[in-house]
Amino acid sequence: MPGMGLCDEVREHAARVAAEARFVTIDADRLADVEPGPPAALDPERPYLDGPPEAVAAYVLTLDAINFGSGWFPTLRKRPGMSGYFTVASRLADRFRTRGAWSSAELRAVQATHVAAVLHQDPNHELMALYARALNDLGTWLGDRTPLDAVAAADGSAERLAEQLAAGMPFFDDRGFFKRAQITANDLALAGLATFHDLDRLTIFADNLVPHVLRIDGVLRYDPALAARIDAGELLPRGSREEREIRACAVHACELIAARLAIAPRDLDVALWNRGRQPRYKAVPRHRTRTVYY
Repeated sequence: MPGMGLCDEVREHAARVAAEARFVTIDADRLADVEPGPPAALDPERPYLDGPPEAVAAYVLTLDAINFGSGWFPTLRKRPGMSGYFTVASRLADRFRTRGAWSSAELRAVQATHVAAVLHQDPNHELMALYARALNDLGTWLGDRTPLDAVAAADGSAERLAEQLAAGMPFFDDRGFFKRAQITANDLALAGLATFHDLDRLTIFADNLVPHVLRIDGVLRYDPALAARIDAGELLPRGSREEREIRACAVHACELIAARLAIAPRDLDVALWNRGRQPRYKAVPRHRTRTVYY
């Protein structure tokens, strides 16, 4: 739609897909059962947040450049007691604390073997080559700019930064959702590195955990055959109707819940994502898709 911003595009897309969904439905009677969690915040220990602002900004951009792979996470070597995401986040933090950030030129030259060494993974694992490409793209996107200069180029707009990320890096160009482009702006704000006047325009960050929480809480209902496939650990094809319906219905449901609670969807996302780390949610398989978008 001409003149539509990124966040409006996500909302319009989610509402349309939810209205036409065949495999996923939103139980309107259960929307009122969802309560907000604690205030949104980044994990204080595992990420690298204790350095100077420029270094932390580099870390946030670097981590969010490779903030995908949930479909592969069961195959990663994880740190004891850590999920795939926190394994990646903490290993990357170790690199920043001991050796500092990669320069833009270094990012452009990163190879799978370098990424694997930092993350303590098999260099032949499919994710390592994808992560290397994502970091190459980040180095190209940054060019001669510092990370904070690149953030400042958005002129105080979270939506504009998301649009710039999506336009500049293929792995952020998640049409209809823009999960990682949006979450990068939110992470920078939560880290105290940027102030955005339109931060609350962001939608939720559609991945595979928030929809899972909504499913377990009864807000999202899956077609029995789809539920059986997910419960059996079957991978859903990237971009399939079922996969897009799961993400879109989660976005639309959270828009309705956030409006009822009078909170920003981005804050609701963080609350639900953190809730998903509880044992009762981990006891049930979530959908898995091998994609660069989440």
